[in-house]
Amino acid sequence: MKDAIQKANVLIEALPHIQRFRGETVVVKFGGSSMDNPDVVRDILKDIAFMSCVGLRPVIVHGGGKAINARMKEQGLTATFVKGLRVTDPQTMEIVEQVLNREVNPELVAALNSLGCKARGIHGEDIISVRQHTVTDPSTGEKFNWGLVGEILQVNIEPVKAFLEADLTPVITPLGADANRQVYNINADAAAAGLAERLQARKLVFLSDVPGLLADPKDRASLMSTLNLSEIESLIERGIIGGGMLPKISGALKALKAGVRKTHIIDAALPHSLLLELFTDKGVGTEIVNDAL
Repeated sequence: MKDAIQKANVLIEALPHIQRFRGETVVVKFGGSSMDNPDVVRDILKDIAFMSCVGLRPVIVHGGGKAINARMKEQGLTATFVKGLRVTDPQTMEIVEQVLNREVNPELVAALNSLGCKARGIHGEDIISVRQHTVTDPSTGEKFNWGLVGEILQVNIEPVKAFLEADLTPVITPLGADANRQVYNINADAAAAGLAERLQARKLVFLSDVPGLLADPKDRASLMSTLNLSEIESLIERGIIGGGMLPKISGALKALKAGVRKTHIIDAALPHSLLLELFTDKGVGTEIVNDAL
């Protein structure tokens, strides 16, 4: 009986959160090593199915996990990352497109449908317009690019909104196309942030390989539960935020400034971390809020 009462208490704790977020759009990005563990993926998809069932409107943006790197290795190619972004030549782009559009995306859509969550896949290049992502070194003036890596210019959110209005969960690949229909790779964190911004989502959630933002990257117990926008730049300057976390934080900052209420970074490997973060009072990861709102 105690176990049954405890379960009922969990549901009661979730009730105000469900009521608050019902009808709201939540963009969820997941990728990384979590995608290589079928049990972790299944738990994440169950959480998303639950979100949809209780009236939230999830939008999924996914990466390719280690599948892209593994396919590159099979073909004698080496994956190279600079500032958290994959250097993408035409041969790599062909692999990225194959893995994301023709393998990972249909698998996720089929798995969600099997859980009773009606889902549809969207190839990112059909809705996201990009140009080549280029940066300039402030000290030398020298320009650098990552090859076929795109910077988002526009997102046609109408197909996404149409799916949501039809109670379908969009599952979107992080790809874009330029004016000549050349397909570009987009960092999945940036793609999720761009969609959240343009959809004016209530929340943007990054499922990560770490529990959240850590004050000491070597100590998982140093989790920072809540941060304000004003604190983030200091953390970047101090080197606490770097590497693969930079695209997440850059996207989170831009989305928050554009009106997204909160962004979250949580551990994908923690069972049901998505539900624990959204529907419990304490949460389990890092939430970043716009202190100006």
